Order: sequence, then structure tokens, then C-alpha cells
Amino acid sequence: MISTADFKNGLTIEVDNAIWRIVEFQHVKPGKGGAFVRSKLKNLRTGAVQDKTFRAGARMEQAPIEKSTMQYLYADGDSYVFMNTETYEQIEIPGDHIQDELKFLKENMEVQVTLYKGEVLGIDLPNTVTLEVTETEPGIKGDTASGGSKPATLETGAIIQVPFFVKAGDKLIVNTVDSTYVSRA
Repeated sequence: MISTADFKNGLTIEVDNAIWRIVEFQHVKPGKGGAFVRSKLKNLRTGAVQDKTFRAGARMEQAPIEKSTMQYLYADGDSYVFMNTETYEQIEIPGDHIQDELKFLKENMEVQVTLYKGEVLGIDLPNTVTLEVTETEPGIKGDTASGGSKPATLETGAIIQVPFFVKAGDKLIVNTVDSTYVSRA
């Protein structure tokens, strides 16, 4: 059991038969009435974000979340197969569980898989990945390196904004957190 005094960003808790990750929180001590904690929680099963208020000192269960390093092997219909890099055990994750991550997922990539009592909650990609540009408009003479951007399609199908000097075949480092171009590889 943990108390609201133990809250910190990233902590996982069980409330109302759901598993929540604390996105942000704030302890509030009003001049009149009891203290409370205002928090923003993300449901790890559905991805929904909800504001929730707790009495100061309220107790709840901490959710035992495990993270395993796994390698993405291949897609099997609407499921994606991952292999634990230590035990070589393979698991299938439905595509709807990892919809946002699929745009940067490449075969043989290592990811962190989040598990709760054997149930797969999702995956965490590395902060940056190196991907090849498969299609983009050619740069026009006179375009400046820092003066704008154009769309580019990556080998995984993701479309991001890149500088004008990037051309098809270039390998780029892409930030997976906010889907932005970082640099050429």
C-alpha cells in the first residue's frame, strides 16, 4: 500500500480495478478544509487520461509493473510477435495495443514491453530510431537548410516533416516521442 505522500510522476497505482500511471500531481493545502492531491492519471489498458482528486493521506495499491527487453520479430496478421532477449520466449501483442508505436517499429528492433501480472499493457520504443526515407519531394535549388520543411515517408510508413535537403534513400534519426526529425544518420 502507498499513500498520496508517496506520489511521483511515472508511479503506477491500482484504483477502481484499473491500472493507472501518474502523469502529474499537485499537493493542495487550502486555507479552509482538508488537504488533497490533484492528479492526472493515464489508464494503461485504454490509454485514456483522467483527472482525479484524492484526500491527503489516502492509501491505495501500487501496481506491480514489469518491464522486459524484447525484440520485435514479425507481424502475424493483426498481431505482432516479440521475443524476450533473455529467455527467448515469444509473445504476440494485438495491433490495437500498440497502434501509436507501429509507425516507428522495425523488424529486429529492441523495445521495452510493459507487463502487469502477465498481461501485456504496451511497449516503449527507444527515444530515437534510425529510419530510411522511402519517398519525399526533391529539394529545389535555392531552398535553405533552415528555412522550412517538407513531408517525407519513412520505411515504416510514418510521415514526418524534414528539412528541404533530405532526399529519398537518406537515413534519418527520428525522435519517437514527438515524431520529429533530429538529424541525418
